[in-house]
Amino acid sequence: MTASPADAFLTRLAAASRQEQFLAVVSRDEAMARWREAVPHAPLPAETVPLHEALGRVLAADIASPIDVPPFDRALVDGFAVRSADTEGASETEPRRLVLNAEILACGVAPALAVGPGTATPIATGGVLPRGADAVVMVEATEFEDGPEPAIALGQPAGPGRFVGYAGADMARGETVLRRGTPVTAREIGMLAACGLAEVSVVRRPRVAVLSTGDELVAPGRPLAPARLYDSNGAIVAASVAENGGVAVPGGIVPDDEAALDAALRAALATADLVVLSGGTSKGAGDVSHRILSRLAEPGILVHGVALKPGKPLCLARAGTVPVVVLPGFPTSAMFTFHEFVVPLIRAQAGLPAREEESVEARLPQRLPSELGRTEYVMAALSRGAEGLVALPLAKGSGAVTAFSQADGFFAVPANRSGIEAGETVRVSRIGRAARPPDLMIVGSHCLGLDRLVGHLAGRGVSARTLWVGSAGGLAALRRGECDLAAMHLLDPETGRYNAPYLTPGLALAPGWRRLQGVVFRAGDPRFEGLPARDAVARTLADEAAVMVNRNTGAGTRALVEGLLNGARPPGYWNQPRSHNAVAAAVAQGRADWGVAIATVAKDYGLGFLPLTGEHYDFAYREERRGEPALAAFLALLDDPALAADLAGLGFTRAGG
Repeated sequence: MTASPADAFLTRLAAASRQEQFLAVVSRDEAMARWREAVPHAPLPAETVPLHEALGRVLAADIASPIDVPPFDRALVDGFAVRSADTEGASETEPRRLVLNAEILACGVAPALAVGPGTATPIATGGVLPRGADAVVMVEATEFEDGPEPAIALGQPAGPGRFVGYAGADMARGETVLRRGTPVTAREIGMLAACGLAEVSVVRRPRVAVLSTGDELVAPGRPLAPARLYDSNGAIVAASVAENGGVAVPGGIVPDDEAALDAALRAALATADLVVLSGGTSKGAGDVSHRILSRLAEPGILVHGVALKPGKPLCLARAGTVPVVVLPGFPTSAMFTFHEFVVPLIRAQAGLPAREEESVEARLPQRLPSELGRTEYVMAALSRGAEGLVALPLAKGSGAVTAFSQADGFFAVPANRSGIEAGETVRVSRIGRAARPPDLMIVGSHCLGLDRLVGHLAGRGVSARTLWVGSAGGLAALRRGECDLAAMHLLDPETGRYNAPYLTPGLALAPGWRRLQGVVFRAGDPRFEGLPARDAVARTLADEAAVMVNRNTGAGTRALVEGLLNGARPPGYWNQPRSHNAVAAAVAQGRADWGVAIATVAKDYGLGFLPLTGEHYDFAYREERRGEPALAAFLALLDDPALAADLAGLGFTRAGG
């Protein structure tokens, strides 16, 4: 004969009177300490998903671009590809006449003709820059001259690199473009797609079983009988699980029956990473969950009763490897304790960062000009300065996918202002992830070895952000207090030494590694094959058909190039991209015949390589901050054997102490 509800109630009441309902009420800090000690707050294992399913997930590994983005030098405007030297001195009164080549470079069209002296090639926005050209002039800046020999008249000069987007300027082949632990939003999806990746390794989302307990509960949508309540906790908890990166597995409503709850709990434990119940934690007769948990797998109940208001009846447990949380039944208490104790665990298992504030105030280190009459939104990265947060505006333009990836947020310059002065405070609105500065800001010259080092740092719990502005730019940022480390490889022509001669009082140098610099060329080119690098360059300088590709002013490689040229200005001199990858791409694609880059990049592009020198890639920092935890961790990591092995795999040699 089945017992009546009243008899069942009396039976539970008698059992309750015979045992202690609360094991011990502990402080919030004590409860949290027990919880974190017993339950690892760490990401779950990785899984590979199609790109279209990656939104909202967290990257399980660093992502290196398999290609250059863009994959070639391209025009940024509709106009004409020209040689900048041909436009020098052009004015409205003395325009320069350039004969048009017999091809039009629309998007997707590979150039067939080189731009020779006195010529120009029509080119569309996004079109491939042809050999010989090092600038693009806008169509609006020209006058078309029809006739047997169509030409344009140019009324203003075009400097080298004008309206040119260089290969790899957005993402260089082999560059780490997204870090492990990065939440995937629409902007990351765009970056992955731009790299040609159809699937990605992400942290597996935790499966969270959500159960509600109580005879009085009714599922929404069903008739509400007298003395019954709709179950709101189940819906709120499930939504909060999804909101914080988990997958809610609804377990429905379980009555206040020990056998039924025991069966529901065991079923949930068999398939879930975390089990959350709401209701059934108080000292009332309906409390059965703690009795069930006490006889499941060890260690069992960790906390039953926390000195919180609201939320005192909270119960925390672990059955084998699966954490179990029993929330109070009242919605306010349930959600308060859920966000205090459960949300951090779900986000950690999903690989997500802790929840942060929506915006922060930060100081602008340098004057930022802006156009009057237009509201300008400026992407910014955050760094820690001597007087608080510093907002570093990102220089990448509107065509760069990575501007969003590197930004912590943005701030607005009002339309009625021509800029924001140095030292002014701006409010940075976060985008995607939290607006919290990294532990270390590293600014300067890019290196794949530094990408690996930052990955090792992340494994030690130290976050770092890297901004590529060149060696000289990084050193200037360090002197202004905008970063923690300057990554540099600056050669002093007078002493022949790297980096140290450029330090000013208060700065110290941490030796990094050695990278082999040399002349890169297309394999099989008889002008280079089998010759010493300097002999090959000297021979090439006498060949008017040979085109070089240079490096930008301020780059560590530029001084080395200038020493090779010894004052010469050969064809291609004014083609000045900002990375080793862009140099290699120009040579590999036949737009240039030679340039200077590191051996690792030459190998990656299948180019010939003539060694020149082993350059020093080092890190400058402020001596007074050497003992700060994040910087100390960075400096210690430089001597780590695992990093040395990683660097060796890239062809780099660790420097001496």
